[in-house]
Amino acid sequence: MRETAIIIIFALLAEIWGTIAGFGSSSIFLPLISQVIDFHNALLLVAIYHIFGNASRLSLFYKHINKKILILFGIPSIILTVVGALLAAHIDQTILKMLLGVVLALFASYSLWRPKRSIKPTKLFGVVGGGLSGLTAWLVGTGWVLRGAFMTMFALPKEQYIATIATVALIVDFTRIPIYFGNGFLDKDLWVLIPMLLIAAFFGSWIGKRMIKIISETVFRKIILGAIIVLSLLFVYQGLIYIF
Repeated sequence: MRETAIIIIFALLAEIWGTIAGFGSSSIFLPLISQVIDFHNALLLVAIYHIFGNASRLSLFYKHINKKILILFGIPSIILTVVGALLAAHIDQTILKMLLGVVLALFASYSLWRPKRSIKPTKLFGVVGGGLSGLTAWLVGTGWVLRGAFMTMFALPKEQYIATIATVALIVDFTRIPIYFGNGFLDKDLWVLIPMLLIAAFFGSWIGKRMIKIISETVFRKIILGAIIVLSLLFVYQGLIYIF
């Protein structure tokens, strides 16, 4: 019972912060829940919760989806997610996380330094961003960092950003979850958590939406980039610990 309560509290807090920052709550929830249950169980529960969270956000912001960017991101995300699944067993994920962390920490730092700089949502950046985010969803366990980085380049209004990135994340999650189930990742005694996570995801999104209304566009962008820097530096730290 205590373990269940801890997991649900972690889930609620992760979804509130994830909704405000505009990225998948799994990036926060996975490190937390992994302290309570084993990694394979955590991976599938977080993937399911990620669907609940993004579906909840989408129900609140669906009118703001940018369809052009969704198409450009969605199709390559599906293709590269499958490719990443095939490569994941052959590449050391800790090293990949470290390299990804270095690149994205530099990118986010530059974006904070030059906040006015943005690009038009071209096909090139849409395809590259969608493909890489799908690939890293498998290779390094989370695709939001690259997805958030490329989405930020487009300087979308915060409602469009949240709705579009949530839709792309749903596409990726529906691609990978059947494979997790096929590998038998979730123990039977943990199935009871699924409906509880659904409730936590909805309320976390609801609370996060209320908080977004009082945050300016400038602050919102800084929150996203700040979150990217924090998670990127964590990737670098994990890589250095692994090497040394």
